[in-house]
Amino acid sequence: MNKDRNKLFVAALGGVNEIGKNMYILQCGDEIIVIDCGSKFPDESFLGIDLIIPDITYLLNNTEKVKALIITHGHEDHIGGIPYFLKQLNIPIYASRLTIGLIEIKLKEHGLLRTTQLNLIDSNSHISFGAIQASFFSTNHSIPDCLGIALHTPEGTVVHTGDFKFDMSPVNHQYPDLHRMADIGKNGVLLLLSESTNAERPGFTPSERLVGDHIAEAFSKAQQKVFISTFASNVHRVQQIVDAAIKSGRKLVLLGRSMVNVTSVAKELGYLNIPEDMLIDAGDTDRYAPENIAVLCTGSQGEPMAVLSRLASSNHRQIEIMPGDTVIIAATAIPGNERNVARIIDNLYLLGANVIYGSGSSTGMHVSGHGNQEELKLMLTLMKPQYFIPVHGEFRMLYQHRLLAESVGVAEENIFIVNNGETVEIQNNIARKTGKIPAGNMLVDGLGIGDIGNVVLRDRKQLSADGILVVVITLSKTEGHVLSGPDIISRGFVYVRDSEALMRDINQLVVSTIEKLLEEHGSQWNMMKQTLRDTLGRFLFAQTKRRPMILPIIIEV
Repeated sequence: MNKDRNKLFVAALGGVNEIGKNMYILQCGDEIIVIDCGSKFPDESFLGIDLIIPDITYLLNNTEKVKALIITHGHEDHIGGIPYFLKQLNIPIYASRLTIGLIEIKLKEHGLLRTTQLNLIDSNSHISFGAIQASFFSTNHSIPDCLGIALHTPEGTVVHTGDFKFDMSPVNHQYPDLHRMADIGKNGVLLLLSESTNAERPGFTPSERLVGDHIAEAFSKAQQKVFISTFASNVHRVQQIVDAAIKSGRKLVLLGRSMVNVTSVAKELGYLNIPEDMLIDAGDTDRYAPENIAVLCTGSQGEPMAVLSRLASSNHRQIEIMPGDTVIIAATAIPGNERNVARIIDNLYLLGANVIYGSGSSTGMHVSGHGNQEELKLMLTLMKPQYFIPVHGEFRMLYQHRLLAESVGVAEENIFIVNNGETVEIQNNIARKTGKIPAGNMLVDGLGIGDIGNVVLRDRKQLSADGILVVVITLSKTEGHVLSGPDIISRGFVYVRDSEALMRDINQLVVSTIEKLLEEHGSQWNMMKQTLRDTLGRFLFAQTKRRPMILPIIIEV
């Protein structure tokens, strides 16, 4: 019985075989610890969906066992789902100082701040959750205050790295704590969960400090206004942009809600140093010469409604890009966003701007916040895990990370590549895949959480592809024949005035079908509607090779 109580298993509810919506759980007996609660933006296949968050059905079914939500750092793919999570399961949150500041913004927007227990932790914190003891270690990434997590259980220590790189000359002097990592490894790591984003990239990731020099050079060379777009949460990058603006004698305009919010929190908490008289409103730029203006904005991923997209289409109310202005995109497109980013770059060139984009040595305007292969191997070497699960990446990245682990001595049979929901159980020092728990996508559409499913998405896809055809017909309840109609309404299928012959054929087919059904079966509405859908569907596909959604409306009077 005691053995069962100490039985340990881990699973990902999000973050494996995908980039985004990270969430991992560790369960030891009757205690469950949740690590991260992220979100990701939908691709074009999720029509009308605002946000995708992890499915927490398993946690809702085990509410009394869930003890805490620990957050590794403040990026959206690690904190974006928190408000929606808390509306279903309100548990204490543990996070570092800046991360809590960013979480508080979200909780205020959702009216949850007063009812949420936020606990401040740092690399020196030690917390007890029954059979599980948590300690932490400092890492660095593209946002300050990143933590790795060591969860000490009766079976052994489980380490989750969070997102990391080994930047030995960080802009904010938050160095990765190699000594602490080595101590954890020396004391024995049963299982390591390590991020895999850059597992395909050889070598080491360059230091963020290199980007600052290139930004300063571009600012000094620009003859007119400078527009620069980056991730709002990349506080290191924002500080280097501020420094470049100071050095080149430019006032700074902040555009985009997330940029304003993150900058405000980071400045208030002391992570950003911005002179009081440096920030100006976009409406005041006309008071300064173009060469004295810099604009820092959101939209580096090509989001249609973000500031950079509106600037590129000359659709911003307060400021516009003029020929000769310099536009810098200081970010790399996340997989799936390449087309949107390319469209914005084309539009910027059409406006006559000097555009600087691309990462690496070509421009020096962006370096990754994730460790490349040598850094992933260094983490594995420091931790010396008995078992290893690569996380936070698409399958090819996880597979490559597996090869890296083998190259530094982790036994092939001790490495598990899992899907979201698959569990790895460890008991008596033996690990194995044991089954599945519910996992997948919860779709956020407006105020609805999880109420949009596959059926609704399928209907939206059909509507977007071939439109809808509404057939309205009125029947006599007493005499059992057609009183009026059919009235045909087409939206997104064909334009009625240009398709009169087709409309006549549809009318005749509907009338003949209804009359036949009335004669044979009487007024059985469900049968009539289904038969109309099938008959019209076959006819319209034969005539047009399209499959519109067909919506019969039968009125009986």
